Amino acid sequence: MKNRNTQLTAVLFVVALALAPIVQAATPPEGGPTRPPPNSFAANPRVTANSEASSAYSTEGEQRPVITIHSTDSVTRGKTGSFVLDMKPALMFGGTYVNFSVSGTAIPGVDYRPLVSPAYIGQAGYGVILVQTLPDRRASSSRQAYSVVVTLEPGLGYAVGAPSSATMWIKP
Repeated sequence: MKNRNTQLTAVLFVVALALAPIVQAATPPEGGPTRPPPNSFAANPRVTANSEASSAYSTEGEQRPVITIHSTDSVTRGKTGSFVLDMKPALMFGGTYVNFSVSGTAIPGVDYRPLVSPAYIGQAGYGVILVQTLPDRRASSSRQAYSVVVTLEPGLGYAVGAPSSATMWIKP
């Protein structure tokens, strides 16, 4: 019975630590890391330029993660390129789906396999949109590069940060 009490105490302790940031528990008198409450960034003298991005996901007391996108610069035909989605802060109890649109000079089904929105961002705060390029079907003599542009779209539960779009080039 003593072993079960120890296990229960340990589980409750872990749950309390996990929930403390969510309920914004006060710091102990001896100090410790602090996090300002939502919408009080201007009142905190320790705010830096990077903290301004944090205010982008605060709306009426609700904190929403900010999503940004980056890409591989270019990819050769027949290879796979990627767009990386970054969510700050990462969600503690799961991921989220992010809507996006695709544009550019490359043609879906001709230059690359079509991309399907939404993309999933996992609990770690990162997601990947893979772009599988196809062999050149145009059989043209001009060896031209084509662009794939992915633009993040607003949605429930997240805010779109900067950069909100990224470009990848498909090279011959």
